[in-house]
Amino acid sequence: MTKGPGAPAATRPTPAAVPPEPGLWNIANVLTMFRLLLVPVFVALLFADGGHDPKWRAFAWAAFAVAMITDVFDGALARSKGLITDFGRIADPIADKAIMGAGLIGLSILGDLPWWVTAVILARELGITLMRFWVIRYAVIPASRGGKLKTLTQGIAVGMYVLVLTGPLATGRAVMMAIAVVLTVGTGLDYVVQAIRLRREGIARERRGE
Repeated sequence: MTKGPGAPAATRPTPAAVPPEPGLWNIANVLTMFRLLLVPVFVALLFADGGHDPKWRAFAWAAFAVAMITDVFDGALARSKGLITDFGRIADPIADKAIMGAGLIGLSILGDLPWWVTAVILARELGITLMRFWVIRYAVIPASRGGKLKTLTQGIAVGMYVLVLTGPLATGRAVMMAIAVVLTVGTGLDYVVQAIRLRREGIARERRGE
């Protein structure tokens, strides 16, 4: 059957347009870069005038708090505005671990935080990062609620140790750090269990040819 001159021509479905990759200089990445730049500033303020001056420690706390706040905002902006980039995936966790590691190591050098606490937290963070690479071929280990709560308590505890606190507040920061350590170890073990399970499932799928 032939179509008349006024009949619409057959159309082919057009493939969905692939959104372009966000540029490097977006607000989420700028916040991540800013957090990275805050690390040496924070360290300089923490050790200023011998490292025990309450005034300089307050400035160091302010730099640490800003870094923690930008950590919340850059991730939220990247997800909500479609600004996730390869740079952000790499730089964001590096910035997180850099500011937290600087705080823990700096406080231990100054004698304010036991080295075993720093060692436990940093060993867990490094171990989980390596664990993610171990299973990345098969699956991505999602961030759990416990992991997010761990990050929050670590940030609060380290921030309290950065400030020069006495009396009940000093006791309170020790309790907060103890909670952070428990969550650090607990969530770390949970990630290990997930990683082993995901790797086994991935290997089984490969053997079945899926």
